[in-house]
Amino acid sequence: MGLAEVSTVLWTERELLELLLFKLEEEQLVLASGRARWLAHATREVEMVIEQIRGAELSRAVAVDELAAELGLLPGPSLTALADAAPAPWSEMLRDHRQAFLDLTDEISQISKSNRELLLQAARTSREVLMGVEGHAAQTYTPHGTKTMPAPSTRVIDRAL
Repeated sequence: MGLAEVSTVLWTERELLELLLFKLEEEQLVLASGRARWLAHATREVEMVIEQIRGAELSRAVAVDELAAELGLLPGPSLTALADAAPAPWSEMLRDHRQAFLDLTDEISQISKSNRELLLQAARTSREVLMGVEGHAAQTYTPHGTKTMPAPSTRVIDRAL
């Protein structure tokens, strides 16, 4: 497999990473809107793209190993090692792919972290609401660090909901 084929595989993987970033942003919008109805669909779409990325990573590993053999490198070289061994203009293209992968994975990490925080916040809020509806007040802390229970309050619940 030559440099053109490896570059094609790398482009495919980059496109999948961009799609993952898009799906994570969709998931974030669903989380931020509070519309939990669509959260399962958004999460399923993220998982489907991740599965496609796993297949692309396998294809990349095979293609890179074949190219490494052609260039006289050991199996499993980094993109930097491939770029160093490849002739121009392929060396620059491989470096561009590497930088794009670094940028995309950084963005994906950031939005994944943000989505986890939104999920944790939603879970905490849901738990506190349920505790209040069931008559279990959420524990809080005094300025001295001891636990306290808020005074019970009267609640009106519209059962028509």
